[in-house]
Amino acid sequence: MLHWPNFSIDTCKRWVKTVALALLLFTLGLSFSPVSHAKRPSSSMPAGNAITDGRALLRFALPIDNQTVRDLQISLEDIGNHIRSKRWGPISSDVSKASRILNLRESDILESIPSAQKPQAQALVAQAKEGVAQLEKAVEAKDRDKVIDLKATILGTVGEIEELMVTKFPFEVPAKYANLPQLKGRATVSLQTEKGEITVVVDGYSAPVTAGNFVDLVDRGFYDGLPFIRSEESYVLQTGDPEGKEVGFIDPATGKYRNIPLEVLVRDEKEPIYGITLEDAGRYRDEPVLPFSAFGTVAMARTEAEPDSASSQFFFFLFEPELTPAGLNLLDGRYAVFGYMIEGKEVLEQLKQGDKIVSAKVIKGKENLVRPQV
Repeated sequence: MLHWPNFSIDTCKRWVKTVALALLLFTLGLSFSPVSHAKRPSSSMPAGNAITDGRALLRFALPIDNQTVRDLQISLEDIGNHIRSKRWGPISSDVSKASRILNLRESDILESIPSAQKPQAQALVAQAKEGVAQLEKAVEAKDRDKVIDLKATILGTVGEIEELMVTKFPFEVPAKYANLPQLKGRATVSLQTEKGEITVVVDGYSAPVTAGNFVDLVDRGFYDGLPFIRSEESYVLQTGDPEGKEVGFIDPATGKYRNIPLEVLVRDEKEPIYGITLEDAGRYRDEPVLPFSAFGTVAMARTEAEPDSASSQFFFFLFEPELTPAGLNLLDGRYAVFGYMIEGKEVLEQLKQGDKIVSAKVIKGKENLVRPQV
């Protein structure tokens, strides 16, 4: 069985515990001159604990610039910070804030929606209002399970509103990567495994080349029948190694090995950086838009010495707080994240080395895939 050569997940696992605290102290003490960068529409990520929900990370990663809808989203996302400990006072405050935004500032939300999509957005806002009214009653009754379900449903609706605000792809990918597939938007991929189905949302807004490469390979049937080649409990599950001597994808149109660049979009910047880790760039404090902070984070494997050596092998990050604290790990900025698992957590937890992907299919967003002209 072939393994990804010199893949440094093992290395990170051995020393992340001992280095994490030192890294934190070091970065807090760093002093450097900031570099001017073009700004992306603000992601308005809330301060505090790192977000560990993939759906929430995907919502915050959308390239939109409407602070009102972000405030609405944050008020609802914050419920998750209080629900486990049943802190009903803060939960009630969050719900009240969401209600005020929806009822008093609807026009501020709708101003970012194109005219053709306004009727759809208005219907979604009405749906969200009804959901929040039900949520208020559930909070009054202190019905924890109903609050959790309603929060997820309303946030799904808010996410749909936010998606309507994205009217065009936000930047131009460098011309040097025009020979690679690109995903100009998002796509949803279903991975049918021997243990069940996993659903992944792939984010081309944040990693168009990485996401485009993956969606292209899925659409070609490249992953069908491939085994998981590495499984480390509570850490990583890796696949994508084809049969034979090759460790990546050989493009039949060119007969050449397809490698893709390391691609990381930093929060509040307009375009990703390519070909260098944040560490090597000296950008220790920068935070990726797509971080390794959620169970089921999906990222590309590569050789340790070559940032631009990824091809077809990818891995799921199996989050373990004690090993890699959310928002403080050595993978952010070192590997290209391109999406998150949104369904199938129980399946992902069962998969081991040797289990296979039965089939992989693009079930939504295939129209966003742009293949190079040959």
